[in-house]
Amino acid sequence: MSGSGLWADRAKQAQAEFRRLFWNEERGVMDQAVPRGDANEHWIYWWHAHVIDVLVDELQRDGNAEREVFLERVLRDTVRWNGGTLLHNYYDDMEWMALALLRAYETTGQDVYKQGALELWDDIKTAWNDHMGGGMAWKKDQLDYKNTPANAPASILASRLYRLVGRAEDLEWAQRIYRFNRERLVCPNTGFVWDGMNRLGDGKIDYDWKYTYCQGVFLGAGIELYRCTGDAAYLADAQRTAQAAASELVDTSTGMLPREGNDDCGLFKGILVRYLVGLIRVQPELAEPWLRLLLHNAEMLWREGRSDAGLISLSWMDAPEPVVQLSGQLSGVMLLEAIAVLEREGLLE
Repeated sequence: MSGSGLWADRAKQAQAEFRRLFWNEERGVMDQAVPRGDANEHWIYWWHAHVIDVLVDELQRDGNAEREVFLERVLRDTVRWNGGTLLHNYYDDMEWMALALLRAYETTGQDVYKQGALELWDDIKTAWNDHMGGGMAWKKDQLDYKNTPANAPASILASRLYRLVGRAEDLEWAQRIYRFNRERLVCPNTGFVWDGMNRLGDGKIDYDWKYTYCQGVFLGAGIELYRCTGDAAYLADAQRTAQAAASELVDTSTGMLPREGNDDCGLFKGILVRYLVGLIRVQPELAEPWLRLLLHNAEMLWREGRSDAGLISLSWMDAPEPVVQLSGQLSGVMLLEAIAVLEREGLLE
């Protein structure tokens, strides 16, 4: 749980800047934006699930006991800000929290994280219904809208719980959810992953919603099912989607992942990065294009996409905006921690 090297040092610096810039000691929560302003009045649950995930990245890298204490505090305050519960109206948001808590449990061994993930999973399973032929609903008050953000992370979660706990029913959930997502929301010709269908109650797929997020979670679900079953077809799906994402979303003139926008969109690239690292680790013999992509984006971020204070731009090749939201800052830190993982495991060489 220790690491040294250029990218480990950069990740360490980015984490220190993140905490200095965004942590609000008085409120006991990360600020929603820097400089602070009206954005802080609207607290967004799923961003803070990724705060926990990023703090786990830091803890895995350096093993500092103070990091573990801070992680525990962040979870307590997240529950407090969410009205004293982990449960939420949005199924996809709860999935992200459960995934973060599982990683926290696997890193610290503290049972509170495992129990939180299991509590969330019990509630998440109520998302499955027969609208649109099955699948997980996006949120509890819109049960007929089915999208990749609510399905692929749920499959990832079920697979990881199967590997942790060993319940056959969790693997069945993972496979059933994945099958729905693949059959209904993945282009059969290219492997590109569509966002969702029936958002407006008209049964239509949002073909024009082309997000890095969706590609990342679907290929991540394939990786986890491969780890559970050994079935190489899941890895073939993952590689195909990664290639489709690169073809559709990477700017060929710059080699950069897209600037997808503010608010929730700021987090999307970091999610793709996290699961591309998983693909590199599970199939290093096919990793060269993904290593090249991630390393180039990280180099540009470090040179061009951050301010002297450490604020990170939504475009990793341009200076930050006057106001930097928590979502976009998280994506940048996730990229730097991802490269540090690859460095630590000798995969950059």
